[in-house]
Amino acid sequence: MFPNSSNLGRPPFPSNHQHQSTVSNKLPLNIPPALASRKEIVDAQFNFENAVLCRTLWSGNIATIPAVTPQPVTYGNDSPVRRSAASTSFRGRKRRSGQSVTHDVKRQRFHSHNSETTVVNQAVPSPEERRFSFPGSVRSPVLCARCIPDLTASVLPLQDSWFPHPKETTLPIAKDKLSQQVLELFEVCQQQISDLNRKELCRTELQREIQRIFPQSRLFLVGSSLNGFGTRSSDGDLCLVVKEEPVNQKTEARQILSIVQKLFSTKLSSYIQRPHLIPAKVPIVKFRDKVSCVEFDLNVNNVVGIRNTFLLRTYAYIESRVRPLVLVIKKWARFHEINDASRGTLSSYSLVLMVLHYLQTLPEPVLPSLQKIYPESFDPTMHLHLVHRIPYTIPPYRSRNGSSLGDLLLGFFKYYATEFDWSRQMISVREGKAVPRPDGIEWRNKFICVEEPFDGTNTARAVHEKRKFDIIRNEFLKSWQILQDTENLNRILPLRASTEKN
Repeated sequence: MFPNSSNLGRPPFPSNHQHQSTVSNKLPLNIPPALASRKEIVDAQFNFENAVLCRTLWSGNIATIPAVTPQPVTYGNDSPVRRSAASTSFRGRKRRSGQSVTHDVKRQRFHSHNSETTVVNQAVPSPEERRFSFPGSVRSPVLCARCIPDLTASVLPLQDSWFPHPKETTLPIAKDKLSQQVLELFEVCQQQISDLNRKELCRTELQREIQRIFPQSRLFLVGSSLNGFGTRSSDGDLCLVVKEEPVNQKTEARQILSIVQKLFSTKLSSYIQRPHLIPAKVPIVKFRDKVSCVEFDLNVNNVVGIRNTFLLRTYAYIESRVRPLVLVIKKWARFHEINDASRGTLSSYSLVLMVLHYLQTLPEPVLPSLQKIYPESFDPTMHLHLVHRIPYTIPPYRSRNGSSLGDLLLGFFKYYATEFDWSRQMISVREGKAVPRPDGIEWRNKFICVEEPFDGTNTARAVHEKRKFDIIRNEFLKSWQILQDTENLNRILPLRASTEKN
């Protein structure tokens, strides 16, 4: 998207550690638009009502936005939605004219020669399209502002060679009971391709509808759904990029989200449930998709979420012990009710960074600092349409640390229960070590400091009460002591309770 832009996706809060990159010498920035087949090319659409909506938004007068008349839901290819018990897999078979099929199959389908289930994703190109623009992208609005195609027909299929199927990823061998328990829980709870399919199909349809109002926008699936640490019950996170410049989150983002919320509660009310705007530091619209049965959070131009999604995905797949360990710790935190930023405890993102940090700080590290080894690959000013390619240019990391999953889990709890200095240190995955706390206002009077790897903010700022901090520390200490004595995961995370809702 926007391949000719010079500063697309720059973080809204540039940190002091950003540096001038020579990535332009390494990767092509002037990438031509993606080529579409005849089936992918659709008629250009640009109606007067959409233009009025856009002009109304930028004028700041939301009250004058014309009401959207509810219409029969068209969830993919303008076909009415019908609930079905059928699987969301796509077999690539052509259907005869007039043949009746369920709504799952009526969504956009793509054929895969390698797998019966094909995932559609806006972030990964097919091999023949890698030399072009962002997969699913269309002629740049900068070059062809009047062309507003329906992207449902042009999103390219996810290729297994780019996003490895979880079952094809080599897992570590369990040599003890605790490690075996970790692996078993991971295999039961990890996100499946079918789960990702459902989220992606919703994203594709929402993007098509939102582009009727904001023609140059793109909707990205981010967070745990793509970073390799998702579970079967993970919510979906969406980032709506409306323009290349940063957006004021207090004013402009809320205005845009108000329009999106209105769209969801009127025209799309047949399949979007409970859309409501939450005016946080980064405001979001929360909603539920009736078709996929997934809860979503949608933000505007929080592009750091796109960058850290692929940084975390790189960490997830360069070492085989990372994903099982992270998933079990996320499950543990959820069970002990310390994994909810809205209630003053840790977000899932902060927990993942804490696990990565621990693995970086061992005497013989399990993980390196990717941003120190490959600074150009994770440059925070890199164009967004290049970010998704980076994880597949980083080779696996060969650690000399042979610790089992059980040993690493026990060591994680011990590190944060007895070794890490919460009052003086900050967790920094970017540096690959604990560093002294900054003196800025954002870090003062905070009980937990976890540095966001790209924009340098505190991802654990939600923990602002000493009572909540004490609860978190106490859970680390108790779990370390119990696990040290019993070496039984069931004692700190009952497997039945953790798998009832994967």
